[in-house]
Amino acid sequence: MRIEHDILQEFVEAIFKAAGSSPTEAAIVADHLVLANLSGHDSHGVGMIPRYVENIKAGFLRPNEHVELLKKDGSILVFDGRAGFGQVVAREATAQTIAVAQETGLALSALRNAHHIGRVGTYGEQCTDAGLVSIHFVNVTGHRGLVAPHRGSDARYGTNPICISLPDTAQEPRIILDFATSKVALGKIRVAHNSGKKVDEGLLIDNDGNATTDPGVMFADKVGSLLPLAEHKGYGLALMCELLTGAIGGGGTIQPKNTRDTRIINNMLSIVIDPTRLTDTDYIASEMKAMCDYVRDSPPRAGYDNVIVPGDPEREQRELRRTHGIEIDEETWRQITEAAASHNVTL
Repeated sequence: MRIEHDILQEFVEAIFKAAGSSPTEAAIVADHLVLANLSGHDSHGVGMIPRYVENIKAGFLRPNEHVELLKKDGSILVFDGRAGFGQVVAREATAQTIAVAQETGLALSALRNAHHIGRVGTYGEQCTDAGLVSIHFVNVTGHRGLVAPHRGSDARYGTNPICISLPDTAQEPRIILDFATSKVALGKIRVAHNSGKKVDEGLLIDNDGNATTDPGVMFADKVGSLLPLAEHKGYGLALMCELLTGAIGGGGTIQPKNTRDTRIINNMLSIVIDPTRLTDTDYIASEMKAMCDYVRDSPPRAGYDNVIVPGDPEREQRELRRTHGIEIDEETWRQITEAAASHNVTL
C-alpha cells in the first residue's frame, strides 16, 4: 500500500500516545520514523513500531524519559538515556553537545543507555542545521549479535553505524554519510523478508556459516548472520565502533557478560566541530562545491545514470515520497496495525 506521509505521521503519533508517550514525545518519535521512510531508509522507519510497542510492554523502553547529564568536564559530556526513546534522548544529548561546540569550537559526548536511536543521520542533520560538522559512532547492546566478524561463521556484534556530516553552503547542500558497518542493515533484511523477496548474494550466511540469499535466516530458530562491509575493513570499523562507544564511552559492549534479552540499547559517541574555527567559510564553500562537482562529473559506468555524493539519495527520495506517498509492504503494515490495535488505535 501507499500512504501519505502526513496521514502516517498522525497514525504513528496516536499509537505512541496510546502506549503512554506525551503528545510532544509521540510527535518527535513519529516525525523521526516517518522521515526515515521519506528518506528511503525503510529499515529505520515505521516498521520499527511493533518492536517498540513490545519493548514498552516489557519495560525495556520507558516513555517520557529525558536525557540525564552525568558529567561535564570542559567540552566533554557524558549522558544517560535512561532507556528512554532514543529519538528523544539522543536529540536532547545532541542539542547539548551542539551548544558546547558553539561555545568552545569542539565538543565530545558519550550517550549511554538509550533505547534504539533510529537513523543516525538525523543527528548529523541536527548538527548541520547548526552549521557544525559532526562524527558519530554507535553500538547496540541488549540482544544477540547480528554480524559475523571477518573470517567468522556466527554473529558477534551489531550493525554499528557511523555517520559523518558537513553543513550546507550557499553552493552545495549538506553532505550526510550514514552507513552500517555491515553490508546491509538488519531492517532492510526485515523489509525483504516481509515482502517475500530474496536478497543479493554476499550479504548473509546461515547458521552453519554458508552463503544464502534467504532473509528468513535472520528470523529463524537457528539464526544466521549479516556479513561485514568490505570484509576486514568493515569488520575493523565495527569493532572500533563497539570499543569507542561501549568501552571508551562507558555504555558497555555486546560481549555476553552484559545483559542480553530483547531490548535494543544504543550507545553513541559524538564529536561536534565548529568549522569556522579552522578556516574561512568562503574557502570551505568553494572547496566543497569544486570537489563535489569534480566527482559528479565522472562519466558513469554501465548500469548507472550518474555519480552522486552522500545526501543526494535522501534528498531525491524525500521529494518523490512526499509527492507519491510511502510504500509499505503488506506484512509490515499488518504488524504495525496489530501493534496499534493492542492499544485500541486504528487508522
